[in-house]
Amino acid sequence: MKKIISVFVAVLMAVMLPLSLTACSHGNPDEVLIFCYGDYMDPEVVDRFEDLTGLRVVINTFDTCEEMYPVIKNQAGVYDAICCSDYFIERMRNEDMLQEIDYSNVPNVSNIGERWMKYSDQYFDPGNKYSVPYQLGIAGIMYNTTKIEPGEITSWNDLWDEKYAGKMIVQDSLRDTFAMALKAKGHSLNTMSEDELAEATQYLIDQKPLVYKYANDSARDLLIGNSADLGVVWNGEVLYSQELNEDLDFVIPEEGTEIFIDSWCIPKNAFHKENAEAWINFMCRPDIAYQNFEYLTYSTPNEGAIELMDEEYLESEALWLPDSLFEKSEILRDLGPDGDDMYSKYWKTFKSE
Repeated sequence: MKKIISVFVAVLMAVMLPLSLTACSHGNPDEVLIFCYGDYMDPEVVDRFEDLTGLRVVINTFDTCEEMYPVIKNQAGVYDAICCSDYFIERMRNEDMLQEIDYSNVPNVSNIGERWMKYSDQYFDPGNKYSVPYQLGIAGIMYNTTKIEPGEITSWNDLWDEKYAGKMIVQDSLRDTFAMALKAKGHSLNTMSEDELAEATQYLIDQKPLVYKYANDSARDLLIGNSADLGVVWNGEVLYSQELNEDLDFVIPEEGTEIFIDSWCIPKNAFHKENAEAWINFMCRPDIAYQNFEYLTYSTPNEGAIELMDEEYLESEALWLPDSLFEKSEILRDLGPDGDDMYSKYWKTFKSE
């Protein structure tokens, strides 16, 4: 009986603690509650915002949007501003989980490049009502030029070349891994064709014997340490990696690639909407966007920050997608329950082989 009571008390505390924290936060108009990817801004930026506004910043983090989504959906946590990726913003928008941003409180949105506002409008936020772009990422292949001749890697299909067997790293992420295979086969990374997805699945199964390791965040470190010769990474990893290993180079495959846009948005049940807008406006300041760029080294959509960059950054082929590849590249879309089920089915097939 004591064990049963102890378990009951533990469960009750687990339920009531988030509710009590939420209730306390609701009554404090002098804070802004942030939910975003871990280590996704220079910590000094937070200090600068607090000094400027007098608001206290409370940040909770997640690793993936799949982890973030049920927290917001089920109101397990209430936040004023969240930063997440494009196709999940599309999903939350469609499910009425977000509220419109009052742009009169976010004048610094004018610093966001027109191209990226149009991309957001086209792919996941029609009318740009619910989100403001924050960071950009471009998928590509990083490789060691002492093992692979510069210019030798040009295509996603090079990752199926047997001469690289045991020397390559591939992402371990359902949509991102399928995106690579779909692009290699000339298909959209948002395809709803089961035949195309089945073809991509078999292609990934064929690749398995060649792969040294499936990895996401650790791919960069394996390449830096010469444990592998080539691997799929996001461009934000490249400048840091090259500082530690000057033999590394980066290429965006000729078939086009996956682009992500991570953006700020405001949940429907946010406690402090104006505080959230003050935060978003601050993050759109050119000097703040540049400070975050130097910390993260991902591409930035902030034109004012780009004007502050040294020539070496402006000329970096890792940071900016060439116009010739723009039309061939895509952002992930929310495929709905049917699409999720289909992709999950084929992912399980790939994993089980």
